[in-house]
Amino acid sequence: MSASRRASLRASPGDRVVVHGHHLGEPPRDGEILEVHGEDGAPPYEVRWEDGVVSTFYPSSDASVQHFAPERK
Repeated sequence: MSASRRASLRASPGDRVVVHGHHLGEPPRDGEILEVHGEDGAPPYEVRWEDGVVSTFYPSSDASVQHFAPERK
């Protein structure tokens, strides 16, 4: 991953991370970011994947983050 890509990947708890498939027809993998361990939203992230598994994730160039506005109560 390039330094500029690493610098631009920022997340907050509640955001969604999507890992795009590497092979034709392979579905993307996605999960909810539970915790951010880097400074100012930088990786690594603690992620709960769609299958319920929680892991520490170090994203590469095939990952993107979808940001969601905090819910108002």
